[in-house]
Amino acid sequence: MTEPLFPELIDGLKSGQIIPYIGPHALKGAVHKETGAAIPADSDSLILAMNNGQPMAPKLMYEFPRAAMNQELKKGRGYVTRFLNETYGKDIWTRAPVHDWLAEIKPQYVIDINRDTMLQASYADTPHNLIVGLARIGGTDYRFKIFHYDGSKYKEIQQEATDLSLPVLFKPMGSPIPEAHYIASDADYVDYITELMGGFGLPKFLKEYRKEKQYLFIGMRFNRDTERMVMSDIVYSAAEPIKGWVLTPEPTRKEERFCAKMGIEIIKTDINALLSASNFPVIEIEPAAQAS
Repeated sequence: MTEPLFPELIDGLKSGQIIPYIGPHALKGAVHKETGAAIPADSDSLILAMNNGQPMAPKLMYEFPRAAMNQELKKGRGYVTRFLNETYGKDIWTRAPVHDWLAEIKPQYVIDINRDTMLQASYADTPHNLIVGLARIGGTDYRFKIFHYDGSKYKEIQQEATDLSLPVLFKPMGSPIPEAHYIASDADYVDYITELMGGFGLPKFLKEYRKEKQYLFIGMRFNRDTERMVMSDIVYSAAEPIKGWVLTPEPTRKEERFCAKMGIEIIKTDINALLSASNFPVIEIEPAAQAS
């Protein structure tokens, strides 16, 4: 799709036929309130933040889960959890324009593979259901927890107690609130993807809801196998032949081949085009944020 049909896509998001799938680059524009540094979101920035601003060995810089596994083996799983809590569990970042836009339209179902809390904040004035991904836990095959938000606080609930009239926020890679759970290291992903493929990574009601739906991938790149595997299982049973659309100004050949195979149409433009089509302020990045 070379000429984006954004009004139709936005209407689909509002109706629930199209589901927003939020990736790391959707956090563009969110910066540290004091320093102006960009929030760590994509693989490279997370690795640098985890390693005190220093690059790791090339084989570890390939992907954050690999680098996180290295740190977990050296310092324990708790180290990675503490790093993510310090990064995302404090009120130190400005809001990303995409999340202000989501707060305005409030889709019925949002998938957000980032680990920050901006999506929850976008629905802070709206009762909703929150689903958080889990990995390497005992006593159950399920790899998620469900929380009900009543407008002021979260409470864990069971699948059968879920109010399906409320919006659903799905954070498969975790979040620091209401409880700190993360999918971060290679070992986490192996466990989570295995159970996701086996049908234990999603509650039953989402498996039904997602049938014949389409997706708008915002801030996503499809050049890493881990994120592609997670996405493929989450959107299983999507509409055919077009499962959705992805905003990518300059896709790689690998991304083009993958999207063609998956039935995802590439829109060769950036997030600002979507915001502009919604009559929403575009993302402006200060020099300090670009330099981080």
